Amino acid sequence: MSSASDAAGGDLSDLLAGPAERVATGASWAEGPVWLADVEQVWFSDIKGNRILCFDEPTGQLREQVTGAEYSNGRTLDRDGRIVQCSHGRRRVELLHRDGSTTGLVSHVDGSDGSTGAARLNSPNDVVVAQDGALWFTDPAYGLQSPGEGHAGDLEYGGCHVFRFDPATGDLHAVITDMTRPNGLAFAPDESLLYVADSARAQGHGPEHGIRIYEVTADHRCVNGRTLAEIDPGVPDGIRVDRHGRIWSSRADGVVVYAPDGTLLGSTPVPETVANLCPGGADGRSLYLTATTSLYRLRLTEPF
Repeated sequence: MSSASDAAGGDLSDLLAGPAERVATGASWAEGPVWLADVEQVWFSDIKGNRILCFDEPTGQLREQVTGAEYSNGRTLDRDGRIVQCSHGRRRVELLHRDGSTTGLVSHVDGSDGSTGAARLNSPNDVVVAQDGALWFTDPAYGLQSPGEGHAGDLEYGGCHVFRFDPATGDLHAVITDMTRPNGLAFAPDESLLYVADSARAQGHGPEHGIRIYEVTADHRCVNGRTLAEIDPGVPDGIRVDRHGRIWSSRADGVVVYAPDGTLLGSTPVPETVANLCPGGADGRSLYLTATTSLYRLRLTEPF
């Protein structure tokens, strides 16, 4: 493996303490990592294995945490430290409890979770929680259209949108409707900007393979959408923004990093195709990567 930089980008030696290290393997399609600081664990999806795996950082052991997970994908923590995750199989955003049970939050475009007669969501993919507690999530159709990633079905509201859901009021509304296959998403540190990955090119749904950037208004709308960067090779999937506003994105051959203005800072290679990433580590200086069959770790020079 090459060093922390490669020919596709610049020098990341000021950000990375070394190359990617594989810490666990055995998944069929690893996705959706979340760091649980109180137990020093990474929980992540094995989507095609229909299970959730747990990597225990202190012992370095991997175990099966949840089976029959209904093809869960991206996850994060809400303001109360609860796990919020996206379910392809149940076509909803839900809470994942530590005992493996789930509680639905929203599954229909009227903001409800239940059989209301309203159109169902497609297959929520990734989610972030804003400072006000609202959930912002992407809703492509991979769980309906990709074998082994959910249950075949129809796009009932006729698109693939980005939504904002307020658990306090039940209000759900689309904030981005001009993307083909919205995937990973992340806020700028002050939440004035929202970055969204469009991975349409991955399965031939369109030519898009870039990160879009939108300005977020005071009334929670996304305006002035534009392309920040196009990702090659492959497509962007999961993305994260660090405390300095730098954008870290997955791509086919590793992880690539951009400055807030879209300037390419560099990239670092990973032996498998990276799907998603999350900051973590007992010292806050690890970036965990889900990549095809494995979980990798990048050590950082400072907390994310």
